[in-house]
Amino acid sequence: MGDDTKREPERSNIGSYILRFILTLIVLAITSFLTPGFRIMGLWSYLAAAVVISLIDYLVEKFMGVDASPFGKGIKGFIIAAIILYITQFLVPNMRVSLIGAILAAVVIGILDAVIPGRVM
Repeated sequence: MGDDTKREPERSNIGSYILRFILTLIVLAITSFLTPGFRIMGLWSYLAAAVVISLIDYLVEKFMGVDASPFGKGIKGFIIAAIILYITQFLVPNMRVSLIGAILAAVVIGILDAVIPGRVM
């Protein structure tokens, strides 16, 4: 019985990361459509971008203790979100992000993050 209660938070933690991954995928598709200077081409590139963004976001949150949500922690979170988006293009094929595109995408993601239930970045 004690083991079940210890495992339950792990499952919900994994479930929350899966939900964040799916939300990231949806938000990336919407952002790519709406934002000039931010393009992802192909389903595999969307999936790869969602994985990379989720991993970088996790690492930033884990090691730096900073929430990378564009509007979650004010200007610091907004800048970190834009940097994550900009760096991701170097790790994902068929993804192109200009500096202005990363900034605009962070704004769009922040707005979508406020509208869509759950947390993307």
